[in-house]
Amino acid sequence: MTTKPPVTPRLSSTMLLLRQREDMEVFMMVRHDEIDFASGALVFPGGSVDPNDKTIVATPELYATGGTSDPASLALRIAAIRETFEESGILLARRAGSDAIIAADHASQVETRYRTALCEGRVTFAEMLTDTGLVLALDMLVPFAHWITPVTVPKRFDTHFFLAAAPDDQVGAHDGHESVDSIWASPRAVLQGADDGRFKVLFPTRRNITKLGLQTTVADALETARRSTIVTVLPEVLSVEGRRALKIPVEAGYGGELFFSDLSAIRK
Repeated sequence: MTTKPPVTPRLSSTMLLLRQREDMEVFMMVRHDEIDFASGALVFPGGSVDPNDKTIVATPELYATGGTSDPASLALRIAAIRETFEESGILLARRAGSDAIIAADHASQVETRYRTALCEGRVTFAEMLTDTGLVLALDMLVPFAHWITPVTVPKRFDTHFFLAAAPDDQVGAHDGHESVDSIWASPRAVLQGADDGRFKVLFPTRRNITKLGLQTTVADALETARRSTIVTVLPEVLSVEGRRALKIPVEAGYGGELFFSDLSAIRK
């Protein structure tokens, strides 16, 4: 019997956009039921790194690094901001020469002109930035987590999670195609919704929401992430006393090592 080698995971980025209201809230979307991955699930904005993201790396006038110089890390951050804009309309960018993130009315103008064209591949992200004179605020992103889909799963991702404080006046909205709803919710509300069946939340999403909820304010979440060491999580699928379990590194900071779940909770 020939054993197939594991599928190579696709490099991707995910954004946890945060805002402070009475509680800290995170922006999330409900995936369309007919999407082939995470259908119907409540997810963060994100997606695969595109070749055009790597092209932007070679054009440093299009982004502010915040001290990051590694090309791979820059491409991940660019992908996170691009995917967030495509999926929510929220744009973490500044006018060239300005220290301020663009206001909601400016972001809305860019969204109206470019969001659909960008999603449909009729314009590149670099072309949009050049046309509008905008500079990506990569310096706003704080690494939060790194997860790789288990080797036994047929569709795999190598996903880097980032935190960022959302601009106060940019509210965001789902695209109506890949996602059919969007919410701002506290980590506690997301977990309650998952427990009572209102939300479908995949295993990595639940673990990262739980980890995020250890902090109560956006400032604390960002500062804690800055001081933390990212430990890669590659869940190991085990059978424990006849039950399916997922084992992750305890040092990754998710409050445990073994979590009982079935594979459907991590892939679809």
